[in-house]
Amino acid sequence: MRLKETNHTKSNFSSDVLTLVTGTTIGFIITILASPLITRLYGPQAFGLLALFTSITSIISVITCMRYELAIMLPDSDEEATNVFGLSLIFVIIVSIASIPIFMLFQQPLIHFLKAPQLGAFFWLIPPVILINGIYLALNYWNTRTKHFSRLSIARLMGSCSNTGTQLGMGFLGNTSGGVLIGASIFGQIVSTLTLGIQIIRDHLSFFKQNITQKGMVRVLKRYSNFPKYDIWSALLNTVSWQIPIFLLSYFFTTIIVGYYSFGMMMIQLPMNLIGGAIAQVFYQRATEAQIERSLRPLVENIFEILVKIGLFPMMILLLIGKDIFLVVFGSQWGTAGMFVQILSIWAFVWFISSPLSTIVSVLEKQSWGLYLNILIFSTRVISLVIGGIIGNVLIALGLFSISGFIVYGYLCIKTMEYAKIPIKYSFKVISSNLIKIIPAGVVLLLLELFSVNSFIIVFFAFAFGLIYYVYLIKNEPFLYSLFSQNIMKHNK
Repeated sequence: MRLKETNHTKSNFSSDVLTLVTGTTIGFIITILASPLITRLYGPQAFGLLALFTSITSIISVITCMRYELAIMLPDSDEEATNVFGLSLIFVIIVSIASIPIFMLFQQPLIHFLKAPQLGAFFWLIPPVILINGIYLALNYWNTRTKHFSRLSIARLMGSCSNTGTQLGMGFLGNTSGGVLIGASIFGQIVSTLTLGIQIIRDHLSFFKQNITQKGMVRVLKRYSNFPKYDIWSALLNTVSWQIPIFLLSYFFTTIIVGYYSFGMMMIQLPMNLIGGAIAQVFYQRATEAQIERSLRPLVENIFEILVKIGLFPMMILLLIGKDIFLVVFGSQWGTAGMFVQILSIWAFVWFISSPLSTIVSVLEKQSWGLYLNILIFSTRVISLVIGGIIGNVLIALGLFSISGFIVYGYLCIKTMEYAKIPIKYSFKVISSNLIKIIPAGVVLLLLELFSVNSFIIVFFAFAFGLIYYVYLIKNEPFLYSLFSQNIMKHNK
């Protein structure tokens, strides 16, 4: 049986995405408005230390549930799903405790490899952070299954406000070290987890007590064994692939370079995740239903086209004037980060499209193929960064990283479309038809850049073009128009 649905849970795709986007948007706005202040309080080295700590915890956090959190979405009955949820939490505790001796043993070798002795003072925080992240992961997927997307929206907003508020507060008091950024990040995650957990416990605790049993957890342990058998390695490789640039840039270059890279990546991911992350969350739930109803193709076609329309314009802007944007918004010391973003922009666009669609791999239980793909991603990234590191040129390292990422994530996108029985020519048709619409704006910005026009003027034109483009898009794209109109109605009530 399914838990009783409220009016909210019966909402359509666009309203569910809107619910997630609303909280994420407010958090995003807060982060963006605060970023020019934060980047003038904290230097690249502080962001580099935060990036190293976050990278280490992220690698272990992704496997704390042994990937059973993905299976929470799959059972027809909530009784079975709640046992998957309980099993996930048990693995979170086991993995968190097991990480303590591992990090005690490898602390010094890891610090030596990363050339970041200041990181040693924060190693004791790694197991608690892994525990917090794992609990949030399980709560997140249970909440997605029950379609209470407003809870996630509130949790994300509270976490974002807590993190940003702590960064600003401590910064204005004169504490501007990387340790402060680490502490603020942990505090934000604790607040998010508590906010989401309290809401779920309040509504579902009695259901959990009635239905989570030892026998039930053993049954789902066996039923969904492919997730730890295959997907755990795929997820681990994928996460290591995301974090390997941090480690290798620290090894071959400096913590300052890591800071430039990590801040640039954060600025890429924030706007991309604003809509893309919300779409991915709801798409996974809808794709699970569509697979049962054998209606996956129209859903994938619709989402692919939406992602292309949303992501193509900012990709072009970052490619052409990324450095100017960073100089104007974040200050003169962040121009290098903007240059890194320009190099990574084309890859970021393909990643933005393929990331939500890649959940089809879990829906169709194609974990073995996902493992092979993540081996490919990991290998190409390591090779690219090592070549650039040996040469001693960070721009070459990131350039090779971007090119290899564009190719591999492009392949991922094509393959997921193939799983949905969508021909390749459809993808190219959608991209080319939308690219034509933004070329005039790109030509104007390129000319301004070639004639060395003041960066403030260039950024102003980019903002104006972006405003025109998205107004046009909202008016002509039913999905986005639905999001926009529902948002207006919601705030006028």
